[in-house]
Amino acid sequence: MPHLAVISASVRTNNNSRRVALFFQTYIREHKLGTVELLDLQEYNFPVFEERLKYQQNPTQQVLDFTGKIQQADGILMVTPEYNGGYPASLKNVVDLLYEEWRRKPIAIATVSDGSFGGTQVITSLQFILWKIRAWVVPAMFPVPKVQESFDPEGNPTDKAGTERRAKTFTDEWLWCIEAKKRMEKE
Repeated sequence: MPHLAVISASVRTNNNSRRVALFFQTYIREHKLGTVELLDLQEYNFPVFEERLKYQQNPTQQVLDFTGKIQQADGILMVTPEYNGGYPASLKNVVDLLYEEWRRKPIAIATVSDGSFGGTQVITSLQFILWKIRAWVVPAMFPVPKVQESFDPEGNPTDKAGTERRAKTFTDEWLWCIEAKKRMEKE
């Protein structure tokens, strides 16, 4: 059973990304897809990026703990909002903090917005930086338009059946990539 990490990328007060991150945490547990850990960047409150972890003289325990959780995860799900066509600085900050830890890590992307496009404009720029650091970006995406109407603050979808159908297709692709990576590493 894979160990999965779900990153809630927004650090805004009352952010809506957390709703979708909580949904996936529950979905993964209820469907026994693996063990799952929620990494909420709002709770970490990392300082602005100064240097990659490998070049830091005295990294904080918080940075080391986060790094360990990324290393231990077989796959990562990044749940990010779209702010003015881009992803939040908090996500770029944590991506830049690490490097080798992202290499060939299967990363799935879920995007959220309060508008009707579901954060789809952020996907290309996020994919590009993840490819640049040699992460394995899962080809399936999970955009969520009008997130405040689609999920309550605890992560419960308003259309549970429809959302779970979409989530199954999305997580199946992510889990396939995780399994493929494991098989490739055995050879």
